[in-house]
Amino acid sequence: MNIAIFGANSAIAKATARVWAEQGHGLYLVGRDAGKLTALTQDLQVRAKSKIFSEAADLTDTSKHEQIIINAKNSLGKIDLVLMAHGTLGSQSDGEASWKQTLQILDSNFLSQASLLTLLANDFEKALHGHIAVITSVAGDRGRASNYIYGTAKGALSIFLSGLRNRLAAKNIPVTDFKLGFVDTPMTTHYKKGPIWAKPEAVAHGIVSAIEMKKDVVYLPWFWCWIMMVIRNIPERVFKKMKI
Repeated sequence: MNIAIFGANSAIAKATARVWAEQGHGLYLVGRDAGKLTALTQDLQVRAKSKIFSEAADLTDTSKHEQIIINAKNSLGKIDLVLMAHGTLGSQSDGEASWKQTLQILDSNFLSQASLLTLLANDFEKALHGHIAVITSVAGDRGRASNYIYGTAKGALSIFLSGLRNRLAAKNIPVTDFKLGFVDTPMTTHYKKGPIWAKPEAVAHGIVSAIEMKKDVVYLPWFWCWIMMVIRNIPERVFKKMKI
């Protein structure tokens, strides 16, 4: 299988790429930091039974998306699966103070992904082949004062994926939405960790397994499905008074 990973430098994407490399799949890695991407590529080439390619790019520059996808197809021959893992938490307080900061969070976590997904979906639809997998977040299930800008972007992305899934189902092209809970990564170093925090390696194995089963919506770790069901069903008159 040939896999394109967008946001390949993220901790979760790295862990997932290692699993796929060890399984012998071809990989095309796209990330912003060229140095980290080179190090990851070299590491995977040691593990891999097949070829690993990479390209450094700022994925918020949507004008480059079409060429990046062409480069991936030319390198791999074809794309069977895409995993989208790029995005940033951003600062809620900065976003509240500045629309420019809000737009950056929305751009990184939704708009740039919608651009790539539009191009990839069209390619897969024409080929009658492919699988789209995207990392979103439980933060998109309900707006909270502490991170509603990030949550808005992830919630919009999940709705976009739901529409794509509905559109592409007739062509047998799976669309998998991974709604992640708390994961211990460099992006969350400033958070106090607790027992419900997962490691990237555990999440990676969950991603690989769910893709093999062609699942639609997956909460990782699994118990977040039940946590979010409770949170979604708290009456608004109560929820708006809660400090979460």
